[in-house]
Amino acid sequence: MSNVVTDTFAWLANPEQWSGSDGIPARLAEHLLYTGLVMLIATAIAVPIGLYVGHTGRGRVAAVAVAGALRALPTLGLLTLFVLLAGIGLMPPIWALVILTVPPLLAGTYAGIASVDRNVVDAARAMGMTELQVLFRAEFPNALPVMFGGFRTGVLQAIATVSVVAYINLGGLGRYLFDGLVLSDFPQMLGGSLLIAGLAITVDLVLALIQRLFLSQGASSQPNRSQQAAVDLTDPVTAGTVVQGGTS
Repeated sequence: MSNVVTDTFAWLANPEQWSGSDGIPARLAEHLLYTGLVMLIATAIAVPIGLYVGHTGRGRVAAVAVAGALRALPTLGLLTLFVLLAGIGLMPPIWALVILTVPPLLAGTYAGIASVDRNVVDAARAMGMTELQVLFRAEFPNALPVMFGGFRTGVLQAIATVSVVAYINLGGLGRYLFDGLVLSDFPQMLGGSLLIAGLAITVDLVLALIQRLFLSQGASSQPNRSQQAAVDLTDPVTAGTVVQGGTS
């Protein structure tokens, strides 16, 4: 075991692993490209559905059931199925990974919107806002911390599952896992695993910092502003001014 660990660090420290088209920087760029593409498509699918379900309350059971069913799908099996049906290429495995990434984004979006204080929503409607204004000006800002939590989970899952695209001869850090498996090169496999884990941890720390700096502070102040708006609506002197401001 000690030899494997020593050989792994020797493999990581080898300058040859940090240059060329098969080097770690190139594989890292491919991994991030695949992850970004998966997240872009999955977000475009999951967020609108989650906003609709969370705002209207319609389709809750279906959304929860579908999200649970998608979580149970085996990654490698789904990837193989898409490749068999659509052929070798970039998009078949990407679509397979999108299906696996949608559940945490859908659940986070729906849960975030549904968890917004109903007093905030009622106050927004009392101001004369349309349903779209209620969604994007009242519910969405308050739901962002929960939604971002789902986004972070989706990113981590995408980083982990993108590794399997190397199974069909695409790039990414997963290339080291499959090449090492074929060659029985255990230091390369362990090194690839450490690189993927390090990438996931680094990205999550960056996202956590973004959430702390830009979302936590804003979210903490949102309830106070919403409660103040609700109080203003009960004041006959200020109610007319508030309604006019909300409908302008």
